[in-house]
Amino acid sequence: MGIFTMLSTPLCLPFFFLCLKTVFASSIHLCSHEEAFVLLQFKTSFSIDYTVSYPYYCGGPFYTKPNYSKTESWKEGIDCCSWQGVSCDNVTGHVIALDLSCSHLSGTFPSNSTLFFLRNLQSLNLAFNDFRHSKIPSEISLFTRLKHLDISLSGFLGRVPREIAHLHKLVSLNLSSYFYDDSLELILETTTFRNLVHNLSEVRELVLSGVNMTSVNPRFFMNLSSSLTTLDLVGSMLRGNFPNSIFHFPNLKNFYLSGSFGERNLTIDLPSSNWSSPLQQLWLGDMNCGRQLPESIGDLKSLQYLSLSCNLEGSIPASIGNLSQLTYLSLSYNNLSRQIPSSLANLTQLTSLGLSINQFSGPIPASIGNLRQLTSLQLSSNKFGGQIPSSLGNLTQLTSLGLSINQFSGPIPASIGNLRQLPSLFLYSTNLSGQIPSLLANLTQLTFLSLSNNQFSGPIPASIGNLRQLSSLFLYSNNFSGQIPPSLANLTQLTSLSLSNNQFSGPIPAFIGNLRQLTSLALNSNNLSRQIPPSLANLTQLYFLSLSNNQFSGPIPASIGNLRQLSSIFLYSNNFSGQIPSSLANLTQLTSLYLSHNQFSGPIPFHASRFSKLSDLDLSYNLFNGTLPPWIFTLPLLEWLILSHNQFQGQINQFQQKSLIDLDLSNNKFQGSIPNSIANLVNLSYLDLSSNHFSDLVEPDMFSALQNLETIFLSDNNLSLRMNVNANFKLPKLIDVSFSFCNLSEFPNFLRHSNGLQSLVLSKNSIHGNIPEWICEKDDLKILDLSHNNLIGKIPNCLPKSLSVLNLQANYFDGNVPFGFPECWDRPNTLFGPHTMEAQHSI
Repeated sequence: MGIFTMLSTPLCLPFFFLCLKTVFASSIHLCSHEEAFVLLQFKTSFSIDYTVSYPYYCGGPFYTKPNYSKTESWKEGIDCCSWQGVSCDNVTGHVIALDLSCSHLSGTFPSNSTLFFLRNLQSLNLAFNDFRHSKIPSEISLFTRLKHLDISLSGFLGRVPREIAHLHKLVSLNLSSYFYDDSLELILETTTFRNLVHNLSEVRELVLSGVNMTSVNPRFFMNLSSSLTTLDLVGSMLRGNFPNSIFHFPNLKNFYLSGSFGERNLTIDLPSSNWSSPLQQLWLGDMNCGRQLPESIGDLKSLQYLSLSCNLEGSIPASIGNLSQLTYLSLSYNNLSRQIPSSLANLTQLTSLGLSINQFSGPIPASIGNLRQLTSLQLSSNKFGGQIPSSLGNLTQLTSLGLSINQFSGPIPASIGNLRQLPSLFLYSTNLSGQIPSLLANLTQLTFLSLSNNQFSGPIPASIGNLRQLSSLFLYSNNFSGQIPPSLANLTQLTSLSLSNNQFSGPIPAFIGNLRQLTSLALNSNNLSRQIPPSLANLTQLYFLSLSNNQFSGPIPASIGNLRQLSSIFLYSNNFSGQIPSSLANLTQLTSLYLSHNQFSGPIPFHASRFSKLSDLDLSYNLFNGTLPPWIFTLPLLEWLILSHNQFQGQINQFQQKSLIDLDLSNNKFQGSIPNSIANLVNLSYLDLSSNHFSDLVEPDMFSALQNLETIFLSDNNLSLRMNVNANFKLPKLIDVSFSFCNLSEFPNFLRHSNGLQSLVLSKNSIHGNIPEWICEKDDLKILDLSHNNLIGKIPNCLPKSLSVLNLQANYFDGNVPFGFPECWDRPNTLFGPHTMEAQHSI
């Protein structure tokens, strides 16, 4: 219909000028130059930063927002009412709504922003931008006509201005903040909140998730408008008791509430009757909501979404089956127990059911197969028993299934092969047994499969090679046997493969080199044998390799140097032999190298500058010899250096690093002095230099700075430990001490301050005098060996009752063996009395 045709209608004729204005306004929407200028000035206040992105909120969790900002359509000469995000009044042409959410705006929000000249604004949405830790300007109160305000997740922080309470026409207010980051929090103080509640007489939606409201008393929420339909207080750090009269608000449809994460210092009691709210969504988390889920929950006939994680106990009431509109139900992270009620099968609209991390027991009811709309079923971390019902195969819409950490029995039901939409299947730690059903190969959408820590046995079926989309396969800690099947070569998308802790035998198949996407390969703790195949060198993306606890033999192939991404290598407890290949020096990303309990020999060949990231080095229980290369003492991140039980020799260099936590050089042929730089290893917890040829005068004061030291073994060297009788330093964490054969003449009295001492071995020295009384104060002492010394006098009656080994032989004690220690190593002392025994063994 044309303009003049409209004006000729009888209705418009009496009001010609008014109609003319209305028609032209609705056709042209010409906004004023002043408001267009205001908006253009506002635009220049910010830059466009496409890294400011909230894909979950701005288009959905799997949506990638294009590099486009709404303000890009804001150009001079074009009617501002046609700009994206701008809405105008059809009559006056005034800008009344501004939606700049998800616009990639970045920059500080100025308190004198031209935006505040838009006095006719009724709706303002600035959500999902980045205003760089700006404070909410107090000038926001100038928007006296504002009905809708949304500044959620937009980088504002600090105190919410009290002037926000002047916006008395607000119908919806969203101040959501980053509740996962304290440095980005908004703070809503008590006075501001009380004024806000008092003035917002028409508010229907109030979203304050992530806003710090620690100082606000929850009872103030009862003064909110009875028009309230949505209240979101997730992560708002409220404390105390939240009045359950909130459930009697006549229009409340959506209620979300949680306390401080992990603290559960907020409580709300679920009503035992008379729920009067027309609730559709209820979310309570990280809090307490009474001991049990009341039968009255079944009265919420409009409920569509229910999530309660609030320390509930007892059973799920049968009345939950009355919630026929429910599509989402999560009761995870509670202490609910007993069996799942059969009435749960009535909830045929459910698409998601979560009961994980509770104490449910008994079998999963077969009737769960009636919930044919389910896309997610999570029952992990409970005590479910019996067999997995075959009716689970009816849930053909499932895209997520979690049954791990339960007490099932029997095999995987063959019907699980019907769940062809599943991208992941978690059945670890479920006590399942038998063989993997061949129908599992029907799940061709699987990318993640975990059957670990069960009782599965037999070979891996060849049909597993049909799961060509698999990126992660975890079968560790079962009783699988036979050889690794060739069909695994089809799984070319695998990034993680773990077959450890089984009974696989034979060699690593050569086809392993086809799995070129692998980043993690764990074959440890099997009966695999022969040599490492050369094809392993094809796995150039590998960063984790564990072949430990097998029967591999032969040398490490030089081609291992091709695996330049390797961070961790575990080859311990095999029969490897020969020298370490020099190509290992190519692995510059190494952080952990474990080669212990093999037959490696020769010197350590690799070069210092290549291992700047190495933190763990364990070469113990081999046949290595020669001197230690100087670079070992300069590695800046080295924490564990375990070289015990080899044939290393020569002197120990001074340690240049201070990162060492565990240092074990025992049972070698090192000689010379103990380097005094050990005194600088302030993080050291374990020190074992025993059974070498060290020779020098050592004063224990050199260890006085090692406040984290728990174990020190210096025994069986040619050392002479000289005690400073005035030494008063403390090693508060010390647990195990062995100073046998250290030419001690004095009791090491600095140990009197080590109250946690559990083992003290001072045998084969020349200690004279009496056992000091402070030994009686060591309530945790389990082993005390003072044999082969020159100790005299009576054995103290107060020796700790915690002792399980007491060796006092070859001293000069006299008198009675203390009561309570009838069996101790006491000979050839001159002890006597009824409690002296011939046996020389531990208590």
